[in-house]
Amino acid sequence: MSAPVVKGWCPGAYRPMMAADGLVVRIRPRLARLTAAQAVGLCDLAQRYGHGYLDLTSRANLQIRGVAKGDHAALLHSLGDLKLLDADPALEGRRNVLVAPFWQQGDMVHRLTLALLARLGDLPELPAKVGFAVDCGAHSLLTNDSADIRIERSATGLILRADGASGGRAIAEENAIPALIDMAHWLAEHITPDRRRMARVLAGIPLPPEWCDAPILPPASRPKIGKHNGGALIGAAMGHVDAAALARVIRAQNLAAIRLTPWRKLILEGGVPPDEPAFVTDPHDALMRVDACPGAPFCPSASVETRILARRLAPQVSGTLHVSGCAKGCARQRPADVTLIGREGRFDMLRHGCADDTAERYALSPDDILAEVSAMK
Repeated sequence: MSAPVVKGWCPGAYRPMMAADGLVVRIRPRLARLTAAQAVGLCDLAQRYGHGYLDLTSRANLQIRGVAKGDHAALLHSLGDLKLLDADPALEGRRNVLVAPFWQQGDMVHRLTLALLARLGDLPELPAKVGFAVDCGAHSLLTNDSADIRIERSATGLILRADGASGGRAIAEENAIPALIDMAHWLAEHITPDRRRMARVLAGIPLPPEWCDAPILPPASRPKIGKHNGGALIGAAMGHVDAAALARVIRAQNLAAIRLTPWRKLILEGGVPPDEPAFVTDPHDALMRVDACPGAPFCPSASVETRILARRLAPQVSGTLHVSGCAKGCARQRPADVTLIGREGRFDMLRHGCADDTAERYALSPDDILAEVSAMK
C-alpha cells in the first residue's frame, strides 16, 4: 500500500510527534482490536524501527517510540499493509473512539462503533484531544477514561452524555450517531482557546436541558487481571509492552487476536495468563497502581528519569502513584495518592493531587522521596 499524501496537520501515524529519542508514531486500532497477524506485525515494526517496545496509552492506542525521520515513510507503508491506517489522513486524526473492550460481534457496542466510524467525515473540526466513547454494554466501564461525548446506558435505555454532565440525553440506537454528531457540532461552536474539552466548556456554558435530563447509572469496577469469559486480561506495567514478549505470547497460545484497554491492560482473546515476566498476571501487583511517562532522556520536556524510580517506589506506596517527568502530567490526568513532578533534575511532591497542582515538597532526590514515602506508612 502506498502511503497517502498528508494534506494538513493530523495527529497519529501520519503526523507523529518528535521526541528526544525520535518520532513517536501512534496507531489507533479499530474497535481496540488487533488480529494476531496485525499484532505480531506491529511487534516486528516496533523492533525494526523503534526501541522494541509498544506504549499502551490511556485511550487504548499503541505508540512506537524512537522512529528515525528517514524510516517514517517505510513504517507508514508497513502499517498500511497491516490495514492499520485510514486511507484519508484527516479521518485518521478524528478516529479518537474508545470502545468498551469486552464487546461481542454484532452486539450494540460493536454496531454503534462501526456506525460512528462510518460517519467520522460528518464530524466538525475539533481539537486533537477531543474523543468519543461507546460504552453501552451491560455496565459502564469507561466512565473515568478520557472522552468528551459518550454513548452509555441508563436504567431505561441508551443515553448520549457530555463529559462532565450529571445526566444524558435519551436516545434510540437508530438516532444515536446523528445525536452524537449534533453534540459534537455544539461543542465545536462553544470551544475557546482556553476551553478545548467538553468538561471545561460545560463549566461555563450549560447544555440544552433536554440533553442532560436522563439519569446515568453508576460505573462498574474496572475488570481485574486474570481469566475472563473469552480470554484473559493481563497487565502492562506503566503501559510499557515488550514487543518481542508479546509476539511470543501470541504465537505460543495461537491467539486469534488481542484487544487493547485504556487501563494499561491487554485482553488475550481465547487465551490464558502467560508465564511471561514481561507482563503482570497478579491482580494485586503494585505496579498496576503506578502511572509514569517515559521521562528523560526520551521526552524533551522531562528533566528526570521516571520509570526506574516508579518501580522502586511501587511496593512502598499503598495507593496510586504518578511519576511525571514534568508538570504536564501526560501519563495521568486525575489525582493520585502520591504524585511526583520532575523539575530541574529533581522532584516536587504532593499527595492527593495532579501534576499541575501546587506541590507540598520541593527539589527532592530519589532517596529523599523514599524517606518521605516510608514516613507516610
